[in-house]
Amino acid sequence: MDDSYQIYVNRVARMTLPEAYQSQVQHIQPSPKFQPSEGQVQATPFPGYTVLTPPWTEDDQNHPFYQYLEHYQQQIIAQLEPEVFFPVPPSSFHMTLADLIWDSAYRHASESPTFEAELQERVAQSLQKCKKGEKPIHWQIMGLFLRTRAIGVCLAPSDEASYEQVLQVRQAIYQNPDLIALGIEQQYNFTAHVTLGYFGEAAATADRQSISQTLTALSQQALDVDSPQEIWVHRAELRKFDDMTRYYREPDWAALDL
Repeated sequence: MDDSYQIYVNRVARMTLPEAYQSQVQHIQPSPKFQPSEGQVQATPFPGYTVLTPPWTEDDQNHPFYQYLEHYQQQIIAQLEPEVFFPVPPSSFHMTLADLIWDSAYRHASESPTFEAELQERVAQSLQKCKKGEKPIHWQIMGLFLRTRAIGVCLAPSDEASYEQVLQVRQAIYQNPDLIALGIEQQYNFTAHVTLGYFGEAAATADRQSISQTLTALSQQALDVDSPQEIWVHRAELRKFDDMTRYYREPDWAALDL
Protein backbone atom coordinates (compact mmCIF):
# COMPACT_ATOMS: atom_id res chain seq x y z
CA MET A 1 0.00 0.00 0.00
CA ASP A 2 2.83 2.42 0.76
CA ASP A 3 4.37 4.50 -2.04
CA SER A 4 7.76 4.11 -3.67
CA TYR A 5 10.33 6.68 -2.54
CA GLN A 6 9.91 9.14 -5.44
CA ILE A 7 6.12 8.91 -5.46
CA TYR A 8 6.10 9.61 -1.72
CA VAL A 9 8.34 12.68 -2.03
CA ASN A 10 6.25 14.08 -4.90
CA ARG A 11 2.99 13.48 -3.01
CA VAL A 12 4.21 15.18 0.14
CA ALA A 13 5.51 18.15 -1.86
CA ARG A 14 2.04 18.63 -3.40
CA MET A 15 0.38 18.43 0.03
CA THR A 16 2.26 21.52 1.18
CA LEU A 17 1.34 23.77 -1.75
CA PRO A 18 -0.99 26.76 -1.11
CA GLU A 19 -3.69 25.29 -3.37
CA ALA A 20 -3.66 22.11 -1.27
CA TYR A 21 -4.45 24.08 1.89
CA GLN A 22 -7.17 26.02 0.06
CA SER A 23 -8.82 22.73 -0.87
CA GLN A 24 -8.27 20.86 2.40
CA VAL A 25 -9.44 23.68 4.65
CA GLN A 26 -12.95 23.32 3.19
CA HIS A 27 -13.23 19.91 4.85
CA ILE A 28 -11.93 20.60 8.37
CA GLN A 29 -14.07 19.42 11.28
CA PRO A 30 -13.83 19.63 15.08
CA SER A 31 -11.99 16.64 16.54
CA PRO A 32 -13.72 14.55 19.22
CA LYS A 33 -10.30 13.82 20.77
CA PHE A 34 -10.33 17.11 22.71
CA GLN A 35 -13.31 18.85 24.30
CA PRO A 36 -13.76 22.09 26.28
CA SER A 37 -14.69 21.45 29.92
CA GLU A 38 -15.19 24.13 32.59
CA GLY A 39 -13.03 26.64 30.78
CA GLN A 40 -10.26 24.17 30.00
CA VAL A 41 -9.56 21.73 27.19
CA GLN A 42 -9.64 18.06 28.15
CA ALA A 43 -8.43 15.07 26.16
CA THR A 44 -11.19 12.52 25.66
CA PRO A 45 -10.55 8.76 25.99
CA PHE A 46 -9.10 7.27 22.80
CA PRO A 47 -7.14 4.12 23.73
CA GLY A 48 -4.92 1.94 21.60
CA TYR A 49 -1.44 0.81 20.57
CA THR A 50 1.08 2.19 18.08
CA VAL A 51 4.72 1.89 17.03
CA LEU A 52 6.51 5.22 17.13
CA THR A 53 9.73 7.06 17.86
CA PRO A 54 10.26 7.89 21.54
CA PRO A 55 8.24 10.97 22.60
CA TRP A 56 10.20 14.15 23.24
CA THR A 57 10.47 13.65 27.02
CA GLU A 58 12.35 10.39 26.38
CA ASP A 59 14.35 11.39 23.31
CA ASP A 60 17.50 13.35 24.09
CA GLN A 61 18.77 12.87 20.54
CA ASN A 62 16.16 15.15 18.97
CA HIS A 63 15.86 17.97 21.47
CA PRO A 64 16.61 20.82 18.97
CA PHE A 65 14.02 19.43 16.52
CA TYR A 66 11.26 19.23 19.12
CA GLN A 67 12.22 22.57 20.61
CA TYR A 68 11.71 24.07 17.15
CA LEU A 69 8.31 22.35 16.89
CA GLU A 70 7.23 23.69 20.28
CA HIS A 71 8.00 27.22 19.12
CA TYR A 72 6.22 26.54 15.83
CA GLN A 73 3.17 25.20 17.67
CA GLN A 74 2.99 28.42 19.69
CA GLN A 75 2.92 30.44 16.49
CA ILE A 76 -0.04 28.41 15.22
CA ILE A 77 -1.88 29.02 18.49
CA ALA A 78 -1.17 32.75 18.30
CA GLN A 79 -2.25 33.17 14.68
CA LEU A 80 -5.47 31.13 14.65
CA GLU A 81 -8.68 32.30 16.29
CA PRO A 82 -9.30 31.15 19.89
CA GLU A 83 -10.50 27.53 20.24
CA VAL A 84 -9.94 26.78 16.55
CA PHE A 85 -6.84 24.78 17.46
CA PHE A 86 -6.24 22.62 20.54
CA PRO A 87 -2.50 21.87 20.93
CA VAL A 88 -1.17 18.53 22.14
CA PRO A 89 1.43 18.65 24.96
CA PRO A 90 4.88 19.15 23.40
CA SER A 91 6.13 16.36 25.67
CA SER A 92 4.10 13.94 23.52
CA PHE A 93 5.63 14.99 20.16
CA HIS A 94 6.70 11.92 18.15
CA MET A 95 6.76 10.42 14.66
CA THR A 96 4.36 7.52 14.18
CA LEU A 97 5.91 4.60 12.32
CA ALA A 98 2.95 2.20 12.26
CA ASP A 99 -0.52 2.65 13.71
CA LEU A 100 -1.80 -0.64 15.14
CA ILE A 101 -5.25 -0.51 16.76
CA TRP A 102 -7.32 2.19 18.43
CA ASP A 103 -10.67 3.35 19.80
CA SER A 104 -13.62 0.97 19.25
CA ALA A 105 -11.51 -1.71 17.54
CA TYR A 106 -9.13 -1.73 20.51
CA ARG A 107 -11.97 -1.77 23.05
CA HIS A 108 -13.51 -4.77 21.31
CA ALA A 109 -10.24 -6.68 20.91
CA SER A 110 -9.16 -6.03 24.50
CA GLU A 111 -12.21 -7.88 25.77
CA SER A 112 -10.05 -10.95 25.24
CA PRO A 113 -7.82 -11.40 28.32
CA THR A 114 -4.91 -12.58 26.13
CA PHE A 115 -5.09 -9.87 23.46
CA GLU A 116 -2.56 -7.40 24.84
CA ALA A 117 0.05 -10.04 25.62
CA GLU A 118 -0.37 -11.53 22.15
CA LEU A 119 -0.09 -8.12 20.52
CA GLN A 120 3.08 -7.30 22.42
CA GLU A 121 4.65 -10.66 21.55
CA ARG A 122 3.80 -10.48 17.85
CA VAL A 123 5.03 -6.90 17.43
CA ALA A 124 8.30 -8.06 18.99
CA GLN A 125 8.47 -10.87 16.42
CA SER A 126 7.97 -8.34 13.64
CA LEU A 127 10.66 -5.95 14.83
CA GLN A 128 13.15 -8.80 15.28
CA LYS A 129 12.97 -9.40 11.52
CA CYS A 130 14.17 -5.87 10.72
CA LYS A 131 17.81 -5.24 9.85
CA LYS A 132 19.68 -2.17 11.01
CA GLY A 133 20.67 0.12 8.15
CA GLU A 134 24.18 1.27 7.40
CA LYS A 135 23.34 4.98 7.69
CA PRO A 136 21.38 7.07 10.24
CA ILE A 137 17.72 7.64 9.33
CA HIS A 138 16.83 11.31 8.93
CA TRP A 139 13.51 12.91 7.99
CA GLN A 140 12.96 16.63 7.53
CA ILE A 141 10.05 19.07 7.71
CA MET A 142 8.41 19.81 4.36
CA GLY A 143 5.71 22.13 5.67
CA LEU A 144 2.40 22.00 7.49
CA PHE A 145 0.29 18.87 7.31
CA LEU A 146 -3.43 19.63 7.27
CA ARG A 147 -5.88 16.83 7.95
CA THR A 148 -9.63 16.90 8.42
CA ARG A 149 -9.34 17.14 12.21
CA ALA A 150 -5.67 17.92 12.91
CA ILE A 151 -2.63 20.02 12.09
CA GLY A 152 0.95 18.78 12.09
CA VAL A 153 4.19 19.06 10.19
CA CYS A 154 4.73 16.81 7.19
CA LEU A 155 8.04 14.96 6.93
CA ALA A 156 10.08 13.74 3.97
CA PRO A 157 13.09 11.40 4.08
CA SER A 158 16.50 12.99 3.64
CA ASP A 159 17.42 10.16 1.26
CA GLU A 160 16.00 6.95 -0.17
CA ALA A 161 17.75 4.77 2.41
CA SER A 162 15.94 6.61 5.24
CA TYR A 163 12.63 5.94 3.52
CA GLU A 164 13.34 2.26 2.90
CA GLN A 165 14.36 1.67 6.53
CA VAL A 166 11.03 3.00 7.80
CA LEU A 167 9.15 1.01 5.16
CA GLN A 168 10.96 -2.12 6.34
CA VAL A 169 9.52 -1.61 9.83
CA ARG A 170 6.02 -1.05 8.48
CA GLN A 171 6.13 -4.09 6.20
CA ALA A 172 7.43 -6.34 8.99
CA ILE A 173 4.41 -5.32 11.08
CA TYR A 174 1.63 -5.18 8.52
CA GLN A 175 2.69 -8.34 6.68
CA ASN A 176 2.93 -10.45 9.84
CA PRO A 177 0.08 -13.02 9.54
CA ASP A 178 0.00 -13.48 13.32
CA LEU A 179 -0.69 -9.77 13.80
CA ILE A 180 -3.25 -9.78 11.00
CA ALA A 181 -5.02 -12.59 12.86
CA LEU A 182 -5.37 -10.21 15.83
CA GLY A 183 -7.12 -7.66 13.63
CA ILE A 184 -4.06 -5.48 12.99
CA GLU A 185 -4.06 -4.16 9.45
CA GLN A 186 -2.74 -1.21 7.51
CA GLN A 187 -5.55 1.28 7.04
CA TYR A 188 -3.72 4.34 5.73
CA ASN A 189 -1.12 5.15 3.13
CA PHE A 190 1.97 6.33 5.01
CA THR A 191 2.44 10.08 5.45
CA ALA A 192 5.17 10.78 7.99
CA HIS A 193 4.27 13.64 10.31
CA VAL A 194 4.32 15.03 13.83
CA THR A 195 0.88 16.04 15.07
CA LEU A 196 0.83 19.47 16.74
CA GLY A 197 -2.85 19.67 17.65
CA TYR A 198 -6.48 19.14 16.72
CA PHE A 199 -9.30 21.36 15.53
CA GLY A 200 -11.73 22.57 18.16
CA GLU A 201 -15.43 23.42 17.94
CA ALA A 202 -14.67 26.95 16.71
CA ALA A 203 -13.20 25.49 13.52
CA ALA A 204 -16.73 24.63 12.36
CA THR A 205 -17.66 28.30 11.97
CA ALA A 206 -14.25 29.92 11.45
CA ASP A 207 -13.34 31.81 8.29
CA ARG A 208 -11.89 29.10 6.06
CA GLN A 209 -10.14 31.55 3.75
CA SER A 210 -8.40 33.16 6.70
CA ILE A 211 -7.29 29.77 8.05
CA SER A 212 -5.94 28.81 4.62
CA GLN A 213 -3.92 32.02 4.32
CA THR A 214 -2.54 31.63 7.84
CA LEU A 215 -1.50 28.01 7.31
CA THR A 216 0.07 28.80 3.94
CA ALA A 217 2.21 31.52 5.53
CA LEU A 218 3.15 29.29 8.46
CA SER A 219 4.05 26.42 6.15
CA GLN A 220 6.36 28.64 4.13
CA GLN A 221 7.89 29.89 7.36
CA ALA A 222 8.82 26.31 8.26
CA LEU A 223 10.95 26.19 5.12
CA ASP A 224 12.48 29.66 5.50
CA VAL A 225 15.16 28.52 7.90
CA ASP A 226 18.93 28.35 7.53
CA SER A 227 18.96 24.55 7.42
CA PRO A 228 16.27 21.84 7.24
CA GLN A 229 14.75 20.85 10.56
CA GLU A 230 15.47 17.13 10.85
CA ILE A 231 14.49 14.30 13.17
CA TRP A 232 16.86 11.38 13.65
CA VAL A 233 14.71 8.23 13.63
CA HIS A 234 16.97 6.11 15.81
CA ARG A 235 14.47 3.88 17.61
CA ALA A 236 11.06 2.27 17.09
CA GLU A 237 8.99 1.39 20.16
CA LEU A 238 5.66 -0.27 20.88
CA ARG A 239 3.63 2.14 22.98
CA LYS A 240 0.15 2.29 24.44
CA PHE A 241 -2.04 5.37 24.78
CA ASP A 242 -5.25 6.23 26.61
CA ASP A 243 -5.71 9.53 24.80
CA MET A 244 -3.69 11.83 22.52
CA THR A 245 -1.54 13.37 25.28
CA ARG A 246 0.71 10.53 26.47
CA TYR A 247 2.32 7.41 25.00
CA TYR A 248 3.80 4.94 27.45
CA ARG A 249 5.41 1.49 27.59
CA GLU A 250 6.81 -1.17 29.88
CA PRO A 251 10.57 -1.85 29.79
CA ASP A 252 10.13 -5.32 28.26
CA TRP A 253 7.87 -4.23 25.40
CA ALA A 254 9.10 -4.49 21.82
CA ALA A 255 11.66 -1.94 20.62
CA LEU A 256 14.19 -1.69 17.82
CA ASP A 257 17.30 0.45 17.50
CA LEU A 258 17.45 1.71 13.93
